Amino acid sequence: MNSFNIFKYDLISFFIYLTLVAFGLLNIFSSSYTENFTSIFDYNTLVGKQIIFFLISIIGLIFILFFKPKIFDNISFYLYAISIILLIGVFVFGVERGGARSWYSFGPISFQPSEFAKLTTSLFLAKFLSIVQTDLNKFRDILMVFTIILIPVILIIIQPDPGSAIIYTALFFPIFREGLSLDFFYYGLIVLSIFIFTLLINWSLISIILLIIFLIYYYVSRYKKLKFRLIKNLLIITSFILISFSTNYIFENVLEQRHRDRINLILGKEIDVSGIGYNTNQSIIAISKGGFSGTGFLKGTQTKGNFVPRQHTDYIFSTIGEEWGFLGSFMTIILFCVFIIRILIRAEKQAIYFRRIYIYSFAAIIFLHFFINIGMSIGIVPSIGIPLPFISYGGSSLLIFSIMFFIYLNFDSSRLKES
Repeated sequence: MNSFNIFKYDLISFFIYLTLVAFGLLNIFSSSYTENFTSIFDYNTLVGKQIIFFLISIIGLIFILFFKPKIFDNISFYLYAISIILLIGVFVFGVERGGARSWYSFGPISFQPSEFAKLTTSLFLAKFLSIVQTDLNKFRDILMVFTIILIPVILIIIQPDPGSAIIYTALFFPIFREGLSLDFFYYGLIVLSIFIFTLLINWSLISIILLIIFLIYYYVSRYKKLKFRLIKNLLIITSFILISFSTNYIFENVLEQRHRDRINLILGKEIDVSGIGYNTNQSIIAISKGGFSGTGFLKGTQTKGNFVPRQHTDYIFSTIGEEWGFLGSFMTIILFCVFIIRILIRAEKQAIYFRRIYIYSFAAIIFLHFFINIGMSIGIVPSIGIPLPFISYGGSSLLIFSIMFFIYLNFDSSRLKES
């Protein structure tokens, strides 16, 4: 067990965590408030359920802080294996919500295994990358890293819940930090660009453009007498063309109609403020009504009128924007930025690779959630059902994010120690 000394923990980050959770409870209360409301401790209310999960999280904090950091290293594989079993089991024992079979239901309590898998994948990835023999310049190790991430991603996509699967791309950030060639990052950007431009134009024209670029590169290399690996570059350009060719199939057969519609809205291929674009449009209206200082707690007309669907979960930022205005929105963003940057700075002081990689993974996951959720609320990112950490309603989300944060506190308190 770990010795307890409150001053060795990152108290600033802990107070930011408490502030975000408390602010989240206020906004969940506001977005779900009705005249029939009786008590915030009523488990039948959304805020009551969230408080229960927060209290459970605090109990978890007490246990986690007393564990030796080495324990998480030792059990990372077993936790990862359990999460994969849970992701597989959801196809048999899970319940369907919002068109996706991604939940376990135990009476009044529901649990989403994809949230748990974020924690376990982060731990096991950190475990593998911290092994002395792991070399991110070797194909075998790179393949293993991709496999660790792709197994839960594939299982989540076929639920289908592609929104949750996207979050796992955050785990590539610590991989690049640990030495993976940035070529993979550039290839990823190219693949994303090909996907978008294929949807905007068509695959045949994109393929022609790619071939022209390849030929120009080939002749410039010969003219400048630069090293040109013909086989390697042919394989790369062929893979890009195949990606373009398969884009429409993936778009039409892997993504659900609601996801296709939202992507089309972002790309400007559709204009729809009453159908699939209704949520985002109402969210933007709510935020714009907040002005500089907001309409006031429980005084948002969009919020009180229930104009924004799922306002307590995916669109909780619209409640912040309307009732707390620019000031509240700005302070929320500042708190998240300080929280993430502080965690990254302290990660660099870690003496143990395993802990540093895990902390980077945690910070990256928080950042991607934060960026996508706010982006959804203001209409710059497709609506894909991503909660705002610590603030959005959701017991599984709050519990797992809290546990991930508490593990960070544990690791940070022993950042100069070996055990």
